[in-house]
Amino acid sequence: MNLHLKALSISYKTAPVAIREQIALDEASSRRFLTKIKEVLGISEALVISTCNRTEIYYLSDNDETSNLIGLLAVEKCLLDLPQLASYFVPVLVHDEAVLRLFRVCIGLESQVVGDIQIINQAKQAYQWAADEGMAGAFLHRLMHAIFFTNKKVVQETSFKDGAASVSYATVELIEELAANLQKPSILLIGAGEIGADVARNLKNSAHQPQITVLNRTYAKAAELAQACNFQLANYDNLWEAIAVADIVVCSVQKETPLINLAALQMHNNLTFKYFIDLAVPRSIAPDVEDLSGVVLYNIDTINNRANAALQKRLAAIPQAESIILQAAEDFQDWSREMMVSPVINKLKNALEQIRQEEFARFAKQLDADETEKFDRMTKSMMQKVIKLPVLQLKAACKRGEAETLVDILNDLFDLEKYKETVK
Repeated sequence: MNLHLKALSISYKTAPVAIREQIALDEASSRRFLTKIKEVLGISEALVISTCNRTEIYYLSDNDETSNLIGLLAVEKCLLDLPQLASYFVPVLVHDEAVLRLFRVCIGLESQVVGDIQIINQAKQAYQWAADEGMAGAFLHRLMHAIFFTNKKVVQETSFKDGAASVSYATVELIEELAANLQKPSILLIGAGEIGADVARNLKNSAHQPQITVLNRTYAKAAELAQACNFQLANYDNLWEAIAVADIVVCSVQKETPLINLAALQMHNNLTFKYFIDLAVPRSIAPDVEDLSGVVLYNIDTINNRANAALQKRLAAIPQAESIILQAAEDFQDWSREMMVSPVINKLKNALEQIRQEEFARFAKQLDADETEKFDRMTKSMMQKVIKLPVLQLKAACKRGEAETLVDILNDLFDLEKYKETVK
C-alpha cells in the first residue's frame, strides 16, 4: 500500500475569486476529474474538495504530480493559460504535513470564516464522491473517519464552532431563530449581490425548510441565484406584493435613500406582523418602519454584533481545537507509519514460518500423531515469541521516525525480498 499523501491547494489565501471560480469543480466535474487522476496518472486514492473558497486535491503517490494535476484540471475546465494558473497553486509534498492540512481544512482552521460549520459536510460529500469513483481505499477511509471523529470531538469539547461568525451565517442564524416561531414561514430576499447571494446559499440547508423567494432589480441575476438554490423567483415590479406576503424580509440593496420606509409600507397596506433584516450600508430599510405595529427591524450592526461575539468565542477556542487536531493527526500518522512497515513484518513472519515448516517436515516422520500435534504447537509458540520483539521494535521505531533503518537491517538479515506470499 502506498502511503505517501500529498496535496495541491488553491484557496482564498493564494488566489482571488476570479481565479478560484475558474477552478471550482461541481459534483459532475469532480467525479470526472477523479476518474482522470486514476486513469491518466495511475493514482489509486484521491480526494477533491472544491468550495467557493478553495479547491484542494489530496492524493497517494511516491511522485510529485503537481504539474500533471494542474494540467488535468486545466483540461477539465478548458483553461489555456497554464503557467499563470500554476502560480496560484501551493503543493504540500511531505506526508505528515499533507495529513495535518486535511485535518485543518476539514475542521475549519483554514476557512475564511474560522470554524466554518459547512466545510465538514463538504468534505463528507467529497469523500462520498471519491468512494463512489473507487478512489477511496483503506488509507483514505481510515483518514476521513479519523477526521470526522475529531471534528465531533472539537464540537463537543470546545467553542470553536459555536455561533455564526460571518455576516451571512449570522443572518441565517437569526432567520432560523425567527422562523422557528412561525408556521410555514415565508422569506423574501431582496438583492442578489455578494451578501444576498451568500445568505441565499447558506439558507439552502435551513432546518425549517421555509418558502424562500428571491427578488432583484436585474431579473437575470435573481433568476440565476433562485435556480442555483432551488428558490422561488419574483419580478422586481412586484416588490410590494412580495413584501406583503413575506414573514421575514431580508434586504441587501445599496441605495442612497432607503428602499423600504414607513410611508411606502403604509401606502401598500403592508401592516401584517413582519420581521425586516437590513444588511445594506447605506441602510436600505428606514428605521421608522418600526413605528408600525407588529414590525421588528434588525440592522447590520445587530448582525455584526452577533457575528463578532461568535468570532471572538471561536478565536479563543483555536488553541484547544488545534491541540485536539494535532493529537488526532499524530495518532493517525502513527497508524500510517505502522502500515508502511506492515509488509516487512509480514515478510518476517513468512520467513520464520517457512523455516519452522521446513524443520517440522524433517522431524514429523519420526513422530506419532500426538507428538506431531504437540511439536506443531510448540514451534508455533516459539516463532511467535521470537518475532514479538522485532515487531515491537519496529512499531516503536515508527513513532520515532526511525523505521527505515530497522527495516533495512531486517531485510538484510533475513533476505526478506524473496518472501512475497503469505505462508499458510
